[in-house]
Amino acid sequence: MTQSRAAGVLDGFGAATREWFTAAFEAPTAAQAGAWRAIAAGRNALVVAPTGSGKTLAAFLWSLDRLARESAPAEPRRRCRVLYVSPLKALAVDVERNLRTPLAGIRQAATRLGVAPPDITVGMRTGDTPTDERRAFARTPPDVLITTPESLFLLLTSAARDSLRGVETVIVDEVHAVAGTKRGAHLALSLERLDELLPRPAQRIGLSATVRPVDLCARFLGGARPVEVVATTTAKTIEISVQVPVEDMTRLDEQETPPDDLGGPGPRRASIWPAVEERVLALIRAHRSTIVFTNSRRSAERLCARLNELAAEEPAEGRAVTADPATGRAVSADPATGRAATPGYDHSGPARPGRTPGELMAQAGAAAGAVPVIARAHHGSVSREERKHIEEALKSGQLPAVVATSSLELGIDMGAVDLVVQIEAPPSVAAGLQRVGRAGHQVGAVSRGVVFPKHRGDLLSCTVVAERMTDGAIEELHYPRNPLDVLAQQVVAMVALEPWRVGDLAVVVRRAAPFAELPDSALHAVLDMLSGRYPSTAFAELRPRLVWDRAADVLTGRPGAQRLAVTSGGTIPDRGLFGVFLAGAERAARVGELDEEMVYESRVGDVFLLGSSSWRIEDITPDRVLVSPAPGQAAKMPFWKGDQLGRPVELGRAIGARVRTLLRQPDAEAVAALRAGGLDDWAAGNLMAYLREQREATRALPDDRTVVVERFRDELGDWRLAVHSVLGARVNGPWALAVGRRLAERYGVDAQVMPSDDGIVVRLPDTAEEPPGADVVVFEPDEVAQLVEESVGTSALFASRFRECAARALLLPRRDPRRRQPLWQQRQRAAQLLDVAREYADFPVTLEAARECLQDVFDQPALADLMRDLASRKVRLVEVETPQPSPFARSLLFGYVGAFLYEGDAPLAERRAAALALDSALLGELLGRVDLRELLDPAVLAETERQLRWLTEQRRVRDAEDVVELLRVVGDLADEELAARGVPDDWLTGLAAARRVLRVRIAGQERWVGVEDAARLRDALGVALPVGVAEAYLTPVADPLGDLVARYARTHGPFAAATCAARFGLGVFVVEQTLRRLAAAGRVVPGEFSPDTAGSQWCDAEVLRLLRRRSLAALRREIEPVAPRALAAFLPRWQQVGSSARGWRPSPPPSSSCRA
Repeated sequence: MTQSRAAGVLDGFGAATREWFTAAFEAPTAAQAGAWRAIAAGRNALVVAPTGSGKTLAAFLWSLDRLARESAPAEPRRRCRVLYVSPLKALAVDVERNLRTPLAGIRQAATRLGVAPPDITVGMRTGDTPTDERRAFARTPPDVLITTPESLFLLLTSAARDSLRGVETVIVDEVHAVAGTKRGAHLALSLERLDELLPRPAQRIGLSATVRPVDLCARFLGGARPVEVVATTTAKTIEISVQVPVEDMTRLDEQETPPDDLGGPGPRRASIWPAVEERVLALIRAHRSTIVFTNSRRSAERLCARLNELAAEEPAEGRAVTADPATGRAVSADPATGRAATPGYDHSGPARPGRTPGELMAQAGAAAGAVPVIARAHHGSVSREERKHIEEALKSGQLPAVVATSSLELGIDMGAVDLVVQIEAPPSVAAGLQRVGRAGHQVGAVSRGVVFPKHRGDLLSCTVVAERMTDGAIEELHYPRNPLDVLAQQVVAMVALEPWRVGDLAVVVRRAAPFAELPDSALHAVLDMLSGRYPSTAFAELRPRLVWDRAADVLTGRPGAQRLAVTSGGTIPDRGLFGVFLAGAERAARVGELDEEMVYESRVGDVFLLGSSSWRIEDITPDRVLVSPAPGQAAKMPFWKGDQLGRPVELGRAIGARVRTLLRQPDAEAVAALRAGGLDDWAAGNLMAYLREQREATRALPDDRTVVVERFRDELGDWRLAVHSVLGARVNGPWALAVGRRLAERYGVDAQVMPSDDGIVVRLPDTAEEPPGADVVVFEPDEVAQLVEESVGTSALFASRFRECAARALLLPRRDPRRRQPLWQQRQRAAQLLDVAREYADFPVTLEAARECLQDVFDQPALADLMRDLASRKVRLVEVETPQPSPFARSLLFGYVGAFLYEGDAPLAERRAAALALDSALLGELLGRVDLRELLDPAVLAETERQLRWLTEQRRVRDAEDVVELLRVVGDLADEELAARGVPDDWLTGLAAARRVLRVRIAGQERWVGVEDAARLRDALGVALPVGVAEAYLTPVADPLGDLVARYARTHGPFAAATCAARFGLGVFVVEQTLRRLAAAGRVVPGEFSPDTAGSQWCDAEVLRLLRRRSLAALRREIEPVAPRALAAFLPRWQQVGSSARGWRPSPPPSSSCRA
């Protein structure tokens, strides 16, 4: 840009701002100039530019200049005029720190110009903000507030929202990182809620790395409002190489690696890891500052530990190994030092502040003799404080390298990083560009990256991803449409603070791009769910969150709605992680987090790695793991379980096209083309050998125009089918569901079908006839869509997504936000809800879980296209039978074995048809079960029934809302029954006037009922309803009598069918028939339960479990302990030891002890 054009762009700024900028920079970048023009005109803007283009300053400087020139509002609570939203807390901290430079520069320039220096305040509100700072924000908000999507939601759902009423500009950073997720849909609704507080909508400025299609991203940012796209044509210069550190990746006999669970020396096995580790260390030595990216936290910890061990093993004198910066090849270092020079890194000892393991958490001097730290692990399970230390150490040049996951992927300023190393192919081209962009982060700098594949299959992916990164061929962005769980959460938050008319709420919701096409039917289904209008009384455990006055069409929050939204809000799934804290610290010093499963497999005294430091477990509590430093000790590797992102279809097709192109070329040409694309000699040679060996085994290779079906026998003699498809797990996943469904229908067995990015593995039944082949994988396009939709509900994927959706929709709230929620308990609660919900096709959370699987996780249109192309022969299908698995099949089988080592979320109800049908009475006799009439305590029975009937002091109603909840949970109640529960007549009169409760006649008695039961009572009992009941409550339900009887069972202990029949004025036979249907569904249990009542009874299954637990607890309390002396005297006699024991027999124990 010319100086004159730069001056023109800067003319709109004040003198102080203009002077600071021209002194600090030569000229604005293209992104800055375009952004300032749009912002100055008052237009919403999306600034799209590569990393290191000055986007953040482009967004902020105009607002800072305006704040500097304008006086602050007279009303202090309207002072906050600029809101910056960051997807990462670390990025928010980084931006807050980086704003200090322009603010200080503008102040100094103003002073030089003789102008009063501006007093612009900057504040931050994230999950880490102390309580006193949060209170200060509500009283005196800053001019500029930096926050995260989750904290913005909390601000809007509290009294602090009044401090946002002066906001004029909203800056959303890294838009591309949130737009394609439910977190983005949540943020979009929060931005619309913010605009509702303001006298006029805030100007929105979005910042994004290169994104495609840019118009879709702009629509996400602005919603219904126009957005000007400022996209620079200057592409970031990147240099990427793919390197393989061994000549032949199949001959690793001389390579060694430590066992996965140990970081120290031990038995070794063949692996490529040692060669990769040595090469990475050499690259670190040859560069000033390096970030090494891996795709998992475990890999980051493992690699970091090995790099530090290798650094410690280097000889103090003589020659050490380093690398040529251009090629990465090993070369000799300076013999005087034994190492390549690394500026800012003290080679004589451990790097500071990249401290030794024992020095972490201020344990200075505790780690004499510990290995020097050349790298530190950085990921989401390392504590915020430690991540900050690591980032500062890397920026200052005191720490040579960081091994990170996606935690450093976004635009955090990591200083002068000059190399990025990627272990394994990045999850997508866009993610790869973000990661490599960490190097050369400055304007105009070159970003350099080196990619190391883990195996030959990974080498193929690395090759294509690297090529597409160089070309800038990123994947298309897609944002979720109409996520009903996010909608439910935001609706509760909105109505918790003030009433909303349904029509007004719908307008606000539909202004957000993800909900622009929200159907009325979906919105009303969500409102029905939140207001307690469930399709069955089996949902009684779900408390209504709002009141829907259908006559006025107004929504109001129920008591506790605001607290629920604040404590259980957000979209990030709760994984039940254990916090790791330093034992004995005066204040809770957080070290990081561990996966629940790893903690369950650990014991006190175990040593594990976290953040490149060794920690010894001192104690394990229900919520946290207490540790102490264990420097220099062998430690096991931690692990975390997370979702794997499937390969995008575009990338899969590109991989297929590259394979097809390479095989058409002579080997010499193909290798030359690969070398030109960034592969070193060994990488190119290994890739071509891999493709040749596969072609020799199967005659054809899978590509964008070929699917290969390979059949072979495994080590047990069973048939395996490997479907080689490069299109990725988003296509192969639903395809595998359809294949599994077809095999189940044909053979009546679970075929154990496992999809991956590279294909599908099927274990086939060993039949006498010809085993199935290609015929089980080809479908009509319409047929495959139907099979997938019918099968997805019984998959583990659906079960896990249902759990997460139910939690987001606030149906599974956190009982105590300060305490950890065990993941296994979350799974239990979700499984119970799913067991009920799966019977009702229109339940919003069930619909949303299915939509998420079918639309966000799976790519059904791409699968349908593949079936059409197979039918038209555009894609050929090659079927082969091999004596042993081909090279491609061996990679698929490795993932297949790993998938079945552990079970994840598994739905509880999908295999009930295969359960054994046993005579429970006969089985009880064979097993010698205790008669429940002897076990159940009469006092426990009576007290439990009082609790179920809301007759205890703790369950007494406190207000009119409790009356509505009482009638919803317990059912119809007469005047005297309500009086016994403390319900005054005026509450009933007010609720009746609002048509929230009805007075009807049941079994010859006047009773009060909730309006939600109107249709059930009319259709099951023939109750005459009063005039004026809203039409929505008159819609017939599936099983009205079953609902009423099931609720009766849930709110009573053991009961006779005749008692239930009398309550409803029905014949005993009618009620018994209904109870038998409920028993067949597992919801009630027949038997003889009560010790005071003879004859057959019925009991709700959950109530019976509760009675058993409480009775056993009561019996245990009756057993009194004895003194140690009495036990010592008893044992010899019991064991017949000594003369005094002759002829002695123990007297029978008390009956209560016997029963227990």
